[in-house]
Amino acid sequence: KKAKKAKKAAAAAAAAAGCGRRWPLQRFGPRAVSSGARWSNTAAGAVKEAVEVDPTAYRENRMRALQELPEVYPHDWPTDATVAELVDRFGGLPAGAKEEGVEFTVAGRVKSKRASGAKLRFYDLVSDGKQIQIMCSAQAHEGDDFVEVHDSIQRGDIIGVRGMVGKNKRGELSVFPRQVKLLAPCLHMLPKDYSGLKDQETRYRKRYLDLLINNDVRKTFVMRTQIVSFIREYLSSRDFLEVETPMMSAIPGGAAARPFVTRHNELGMDLHMRVAPELYLKMLVVGGMDRVFEIGRNFRNEGIDLTHNPEFTSCEFYMAYADYNRLMDMTEDMLSSMVLKLKGSYTFEYHPDGPEGEAVTVDFTPPWPRISMVEEIEKQAGVTLPRDFSSEEARQALDDLAKSLNLDCAPPRTAARLLDKLCGHFIEDRIVNPAFIVEHPQVMSPLAKWHRSKPGLTERFELFVNGKELCNAYTELNDPERQLACFQDQASAKDAGDDEAHDIDYGFVTALEHGLPPTGGWGCGVDRLTMLLADKNNIKEVILFPMMKPQPTAAGAAAAAAAAVGAVAPAGVA
Repeated sequence: KKAKKAKKAAAAAAAAAGCGRRWPLQRFGPRAVSSGARWSNTAAGAVKEAVEVDPTAYRENRMRALQELPEVYPHDWPTDATVAELVDRFGGLPAGAKEEGVEFTVAGRVKSKRASGAKLRFYDLVSDGKQIQIMCSAQAHEGDDFVEVHDSIQRGDIIGVRGMVGKNKRGELSVFPRQVKLLAPCLHMLPKDYSGLKDQETRYRKRYLDLLINNDVRKTFVMRTQIVSFIREYLSSRDFLEVETPMMSAIPGGAAARPFVTRHNELGMDLHMRVAPELYLKMLVVGGMDRVFEIGRNFRNEGIDLTHNPEFTSCEFYMAYADYNRLMDMTEDMLSSMVLKLKGSYTFEYHPDGPEGEAVTVDFTPPWPRISMVEEIEKQAGVTLPRDFSSEEARQALDDLAKSLNLDCAPPRTAARLLDKLCGHFIEDRIVNPAFIVEHPQVMSPLAKWHRSKPGLTERFELFVNGKELCNAYTELNDPERQLACFQDQASAKDAGDDEAHDIDYGFVTALEHGLPPTGGWGCGVDRLTMLLADKNNIKEVILFPMMKPQPTAAGAAAAAAAAVGAVAPAGVA
């Protein structure tokens, strides 16, 4: 009976509104109506009832109802205050007090709507994460269209409000409006507040909806902004100059990673999206910019998992006349200060397996331990490794050790790849509190300077927290001859099948021949740092629009189904 009643109500609404068909979205906007044109109570009530009984028809019924309004999308609504400003300014008013004679104009989205009889309407208005109550009465309303105006407003709509500010008798801060205006309707029924939006696919694909429904999501991205701002202010206050370097280049470099390839039509050549800005930044140091940094996007054509996204944000800085020891001290100071400011303590809890998993306590109190990579592997494995890691003898020793531990290492099983697996097994996976892994072998670090006292090793460090790398830095290699030799080794590894190795960048070698001063270089993954401080174990939670697999279309699904049974796809289906 209810279904039949809903159908009749919808039909009556359509007839009353003159909508015998589904109205296209582009018809919304100012309409040429007479000055006496009014919202039809019959149509409004019928559509409202139909929506409540049949929520699947919400969009269609709402579109019909909105056609009766003289204006749906006004061009502007000049505001003179924000919800946050009203909350901060008048939050201390006593219950029942009002700022008589002073009107404010604000705007926001309707989070909830309530009614008390025919002459009172209540809204919870949200804007920029702040909320205030709108207490509408027919007595204060300008004009005689109180019911019509408020019947046209639904949960999720964006409205403008003009009125006085005060507190009701229960002490709730409210705006008591003389005018309420619909600025932009929400044509879709939003999930209820008490249930929230839980489906991850929907949350990541429709981040706008995630932000509207789940309040904690906004806090995550506020934290991300605070992290970036802290890094920028920290470096700028130490005379670093922020710069921008190319996103595309003929030769990728600066990191061992597989690049994305794009095409420049005018030049008729393939270009690579940058995997790191390192080489360009060091060329700026050659040019006399002694302290430079860049916060920006990098692109790596690799897998997607809990800690990797094909495009991600990093900060890299380069400091002339500094080495990796000074950079370790700066890293300790920067990140421990950041944690203390943003978290209120050096110590905080993190849930590596998600909010339902067990929490671990992470302590950023400096100083942090410094662990020599090769020496720690030897200590944990009870072996002594050859120090000439470019030799077959050393590679074979590493291979034998990896096999004895059943460590999976995809070919080519080079010394660098085997060392990375062994380091993960013996060191990285056991780190909880911040710790520096230092003195990487030269074969793992083609851009790092050789260690001044330990042959075969480099002056490099990686900062790990809870088993994940946050920072990577080293004393930069500034000998052009040695740099060319390292590039040649990388080119050989690429020829052997290592798709993360790159060709020789002769332009960078030429830049080094002009003289790169002793320099320390540093890089930090902003996404992973945000994951840690925002207590998220999935990188998609800290990227507003993460990379997602495309959803299958109806045509694609039909073609796949036809192929599965060996049938011919319907005409017109690709």
